[in-house]
Amino acid sequence: MQVLNVLGFEKRVLYNAAKAFSIQLSVGEDYNLLNPVIALTITDFEMFASSSKVISRYCLKEKEDLTDYTNDIELVFVELPKFKKELDQLETITDKWLYFLKCANTLRSVPPSMGEVSAINKAFDIAKQSKLTKRELEALEKREIFIHDSQNAILKARQEGMREKAIAIARELLDVLDVETISQKTGLSITDIQNLN
Repeated sequence: MQVLNVLGFEKRVLYNAAKAFSIQLSVGEDYNLLNPVIALTITDFEMFASSSKVISRYCLKEKEDLTDYTNDIELVFVELPKFKKELDQLETITDKWLYFLKCANTLRSVPPSMGEVSAINKAFDIAKQSKLTKRELEALEKREIFIHDSQNAILKARQEGMREKAIAIARELLDVLDVETISQKTGLSITDIQNLN
């Protein structure tokens, strides 16, 4: 969440979105592998004074007839000061999240009407971490590191399996396609493919 409206903030948002889009590919990878990027910016100040909208969405469009160029980069802004609903007025899951984001530092517990959204309960638990003692925080961090390491071990095993599949496919294509095309199709480096010969 951005608390202060600083000089160049709008450009920083655009820069970060473009950077997140561009760093997805390694040299030689196909542009079709690019995934869309949605840059979510939550502000504790008003960015667009001429609009009363709490959530604003921007994407690339043709300047005159406003046709879409692509939806691959989208900028989404949430201006919390414009959100005025009280707890008893919350209707949608978006309302509940906005209320949580705006009021989390004053909540002692998750209100029952918001507790039905399990992710909000989890977010509230995370928000409470800022009030933990140093010892409690260290214990929590060790637990999270263990969980993270376990998940990464599983991911690594899956990636190694996928790499073995890619090598098997590359071996079958050696007599049919050139090394560069095999590299593009399998995601293996040219050096890896040349070493298969």
